[in-house]
Amino acid sequence: MRKTFFIVFLLFSFSTLFAQDRISISGSVVDANGITLPGVSVLEKGTTNGVVTNIDGNYTLSVKQGATVVFSYIGFLPQEINPQQAGTFNIQLQEDVVGLEEVVVIGYGSMKKADLTSSISTLKSDELVKTPAGQAMQSLQGKVAGVQIVNSGSPGSSPTVRIRGIGSFPGSSNSSPLYVVDGMYFDNIDFLNPSDIETLSVLKDASASAIYGVRAANGVVLITTKKGSLNTQTSITYEGYYGIQVPQNVMQMANAEQFVDYVYQTGSAADISFVENAMQRYGRSRVNPNVPNVNTDWYAEIMKSHARQQNHSVSVLGGNDKTSYSMGVNYYDQEGLLEAEDSYKRMNIRASIDHQANSWLKTGVNFNVSNGTRYIASDAAWFSAYHAVPILPVYDQQNYDDLVAQGIDYPSNYSSAQLLDYRGSQNPFLNLAYNDSRQDIRKILAGIYAEVDILPNLLTFKSAYNSSMMFLKSRSVGLPYYITNSTRRTLSSISSSRTTNVNHFFDNTLTYTDSFGDHNITAMAGMSYRDEWYDYLGGSAEDIPLNENAWYINQSQSETSKQVGDNGERLYGVSYFGRLSYNYDNKYIAYFTIRQEGTQKYQEKWGTFPAFGLGWVVTEESFMENVGFLNYLKLRGGWGKLGNDKIARQDGANTTNPVFLAIDDMQVDGTTTTSTFGYLGWETVTGTNIGLNAELFDNRLTIDADYFIRDTEDAAIPVSLKLQSGSVLRNVGTIRNSGLELAVAWRNEINRDFSYNLGVNISTLKNEVRDLYGQTYINGGQAEFRQRSQVGEPLLSFYGYEVAGIYQNEAEINADPVAVANSLVPGDFRFVDQNNDDVINDDDKVFLGSYIPTFSYGGFIGLNYKDFEFSMNIMGQTGNKILNRKRGEIIWTNDTNIDADLANGLWTGEGTSNKYPSASALRRGWNQNFSDYLVEDGNFFRIQNIQLAYNIDGKKLFGAGMPDARVFVTAEKPLTVFKYNGFNPEVNNGIDRQFYPVPAVYTIGVNLKF
Repeated sequence: MRKTFFIVFLLFSFSTLFAQDRISISGSVVDANGITLPGVSVLEKGTTNGVVTNIDGNYTLSVKQGATVVFSYIGFLPQEINPQQAGTFNIQLQEDVVGLEEVVVIGYGSMKKADLTSSISTLKSDELVKTPAGQAMQSLQGKVAGVQIVNSGSPGSSPTVRIRGIGSFPGSSNSSPLYVVDGMYFDNIDFLNPSDIETLSVLKDASASAIYGVRAANGVVLITTKKGSLNTQTSITYEGYYGIQVPQNVMQMANAEQFVDYVYQTGSAADISFVENAMQRYGRSRVNPNVPNVNTDWYAEIMKSHARQQNHSVSVLGGNDKTSYSMGVNYYDQEGLLEAEDSYKRMNIRASIDHQANSWLKTGVNFNVSNGTRYIASDAAWFSAYHAVPILPVYDQQNYDDLVAQGIDYPSNYSSAQLLDYRGSQNPFLNLAYNDSRQDIRKILAGIYAEVDILPNLLTFKSAYNSSMMFLKSRSVGLPYYITNSTRRTLSSISSSRTTNVNHFFDNTLTYTDSFGDHNITAMAGMSYRDEWYDYLGGSAEDIPLNENAWYINQSQSETSKQVGDNGERLYGVSYFGRLSYNYDNKYIAYFTIRQEGTQKYQEKWGTFPAFGLGWVVTEESFMENVGFLNYLKLRGGWGKLGNDKIARQDGANTTNPVFLAIDDMQVDGTTTTSTFGYLGWETVTGTNIGLNAELFDNRLTIDADYFIRDTEDAAIPVSLKLQSGSVLRNVGTIRNSGLELAVAWRNEINRDFSYNLGVNISTLKNEVRDLYGQTYINGGQAEFRQRSQVGEPLLSFYGYEVAGIYQNEAEINADPVAVANSLVPGDFRFVDQNNDDVINDDDKVFLGSYIPTFSYGGFIGLNYKDFEFSMNIMGQTGNKILNRKRGEIIWTNDTNIDADLANGLWTGEGTSNKYPSASALRRGWNQNFSDYLVEDGNFFRIQNIQLAYNIDGKKLFGAGMPDARVFVTAEKPLTVFKYNGFNPEVNNGIDRQFYPVPAVYTIGVNLKF
């Protein structure tokens, strides 16, 4: 009895002591208007102890005395209290208008998101690093409306980036945007570690980009890297992952049995004899004695089942009362899919320091050093693998032994289709095993700035000097081999080059910011000087030693084969610019910029490029006070003009040709001179943008919408020369891109343990040629695979015949004058007679579509449950076409393999196919005319990214001194759904001649923060 009493007494004592350490708090939570808020999370910080307010906004919670209690609610700023004793604590939460007070980086400065009148999309670091990629722009795919990203699976390759379409004639310039990294300008950011990025903003319309002048015609990507903060304890962060890349959607080729069946259907005696040669050389299959005992899947042979990819970063950030700092190192390693030297490795070192020297002077310095090595396997291997016949083995030991017995130099044990009397070698390993291509890429970015407060909080002067250097060393070596007299390389060869790019930029800006009454004004004036140059020195030679240490041109034993090339260019430019931002009562917004650009690149030395934007925050008006569901609505519009200097200085040539004439029976020598110079200048891009930003339902729903028109005037297009053949580029074309962009997002917090967010973005794009200087059209591509630009059509649309089906029988042949006139037979294509004149000729050719997508979309969903996070992104596009040129090149290589889809779908008799012709028809010229048989839909849907993460509070779980951790697994591009006959529907220029496939990537990683 005493023992029981003693235990009860101890328990009572402990509970009393415990109760003395805890207090009860209660109260209500309201918004700024005094309206109660149900569902507010009330949480004791650092614990799982918490409640949510009831329907009347009231709460009661027992917490540790002096604990921090956090009140949080979707659409409102969180608030904390530290109660020292029990009591009533009524809380008023302030609206968080979804980041409208957030500062967004713009050209030469920053601005509150609420004050923007332009179309700008911003992504933060945590969104970028979800994609396991070596380049940051790959992470944007499907996440920003109006931005098209076309990736490649080749290690170290840069993605193609297009912002709101293509505004220049392909071939005369490029469509890539300007990248601005911490104030420095680049054409690509392949050197930058995505983990080092703090924010990435895309300036899509001309009114936002115009401040950057002639380099910004294709849009601007502004990047700020991670910086330290004043009065912040040093933090050390490790971010890393390891993953594997897996080939997906691998195209199936005809196997040996399908191929032999196809060959016999063609009726080609030569091809049938090649099959018989294979059976004699390699034997007959035991399963089917009519097929050679070889069945090679060339894609499986040249491609690995998986390849590694890894990334490791360590960063240190912090600061005291005067100096903030950030340092980091990164290692990235990507192995390629090809069975060859095929990889990319990069080491980055970065650092930045900002120092408040005194009350009026702030200085800073930053640098980034990137050291990369890239081995580039020959893309020709993919093309060869598509065409290589399956009845050819990878190796031919018999031939190798014969070569060794004959004492042949450089004998190879690889097979060649020429051993079977085919015209070409076909073996893709000849491209992989006997070619070595390497790039050493060194890039250095360094910058320094000083910022002076001339008038505190009013007038600031900033001067910044940035310099970037790129040193590219390229080397390609061809090694000798011998298989047959026609399949051999007797001498080794080397080509080597050194390219140096050095860019210097000196920017000075003066910024005045002031407020008086309801008036807020920011004025900025500045000047920028640039000095850009590059040097190129390259050479080549033959007959170098086979030892890699001797792979240099001067080691060549053939003096006559040595060649050298030298080139270089220097560009100067100076610009003067200004910007005026005005805000009245946070209701009416105006934005004006102007930039005068000077350059020695063109005959026209100066250009002036203005822009403006206007905004109206409708919800600030008194008549909107009672519209409860609409928290924020801003209407905005902008217009801007800017130049594009990415076209060449001039085009054409001044040629002198000798002529010989007979005058009075005497030969007279002379010359004729033809001037075909086109004096080019910058193209002019004029953009108009109207849009809105809205927040609804307690800021849970956000809507951003834009409609844009982007006209490229003075576009450099080919103009046919008069009285002579050829063409010259001139600034006389007009190209328009227009479209609608919409981004919608919803976020909500169900309770303190569970919240979610989801969204979708869509964009339309219409690319249209508006003026060709009176020319009816401009042809592009090759005659066999024609593309054409014509007023009212997209740039370089595919142009050919439309297929109505396949002639099924003799009755259909006899009933069609076209078939009779051209001696067609069942199994041939029936082309559409567009003008019904019973003749198929150029008048019946039509536009077959464009490689530019007309509709793109993306979506995301995010779930947070306690310490778990789940996210998924999707994307897709429609409206674009792909030229399946690899299939069409049978016109030049008709003794090769075909893909399995074609082999299974060939017409073999009446009713068997109305899509594909017969095997014999593929060899006839009529069916080799360019038609929509080779132009396929490029539509696709993709699950872009799936990530599951778990957050660990290290101190709570393991004790003091332990780091916080985030463990995650990611699936990147695990599923792509499409109908196109290829590895992947992402084709940069819409012409698939077989390119490097984009793999799925599966990773596991961890982030540690000390």
